[in-house]
Amino acid sequence: MSEVYAARRARLRERCHAGGSAAALVTRPANVRYLAGASPCGAVLLLARHEDILLCQSPPEDRPHEGRLDEALRVQVLSPSSGGDPAVAAAGLAQSQGADSLAVEEHHLTVARHRALASVAPRLRLTDLGNAVEQLRVVKDEEEISLLRIGAEIADQALGELLESILVGRTERHLALELERRLVDHGADGPAFPTSVATGPNAGRRGHRPTDRRVEEGDFLSVCLGASYRGYRCELGRTFVIGTSPADWQIQLYDLVFTAQRAGREALAPGVACRDVDRAARQVLEAAGFGEHLHPLTGHGVGLENDEDPQLSPSAMGKLDACVPVTIEPGVHIPGRGGVRIDDTLVVRPEADGGPELLTITTKELLAL
Repeated sequence: MSEVYAARRARLRERCHAGGSAAALVTRPANVRYLAGASPCGAVLLLARHEDILLCQSPPEDRPHEGRLDEALRVQVLSPSSGGDPAVAAAGLAQSQGADSLAVEEHHLTVARHRALASVAPRLRLTDLGNAVEQLRVVKDEEEISLLRIGAEIADQALGELLESILVGRTERHLALELERRLVDHGADGPAFPTSVATGPNAGRRGHRPTDRRVEEGDFLSVCLGASYRGYRCELGRTFVIGTSPADWQIQLYDLVFTAQRAGREALAPGVACRDVDRAARQVLEAAGFGEHLHPLTGHGVGLENDEDPQLSPSAMGKLDACVPVTIEPGVHIPGRGGVRIDDTLVVRPEADGGPELLTITTKELLAL
């Protein structure tokens, strides 16, 4: 993998040089991990004029689930007596090596930290690196996609096992904790985000935090979970009915959300505008009169963070590329009654390669549990 990380850093260095910066300082943990293989607590990455250096407050520990550092990368550990900030030390190092400018992630730095950089290296011209690393992260290589695929398999397994157990009478909070335990049991680093289990009038509510409400016969039960595997995060969401015979309104609402989700999935292709994917799903629900109940996003990118670019929304800019993993997750929540949410993680693929690759494969049939 060393050559992979070196190639990523080379692409970033090219962007910096094109923007007139001699060096770059990466401080956002997910971006450090993308470029270095791991992101020890508090570590920063300096792309200097002649070499790349990871600066840490303490020696990196060997924790496989947190990644493995690129062995070709020089690691510089600050002395315990310095009590310094690795970012500030990196700026001073860049200046001492003759750099006249340094691109920094202003969106991640506090004002105080930015001032400290300028103070320790007054001859450096600080420029904004912007979202350059995040933009590099959008298109995934096949190794990254394989990690997402494993994470999706773990999430599918955890949810499948839960559905085989008795659910009536158990609380949302209990079910969420059990799902997160099962994720770890199957090899996940942990949950990709706080697991959401919502029942009855809570069902279908995006970002619902589990409560002590107990599952009852006739409820909609909506679940949203994800596994983090070697840092890469997938997402899976399904809705079920508790009992043997769903009500007519439940069947109709589920079929509507399923149709919208399928439209969004089928719209995924290289070169398609992000807003057009959102429109494909959203217009199905708007036409049925549910426009006021819709979330601003139909989906988003996933990877080292759960919510990455691209964003699939009405105002989204840009087009999709091949090998970009995204979620398609339309849902409807009707206050006081509940709702439906269906959420898949897919990888954009050209038609010649079979079209979108579905990573989360738990059935989307409306099951009565």
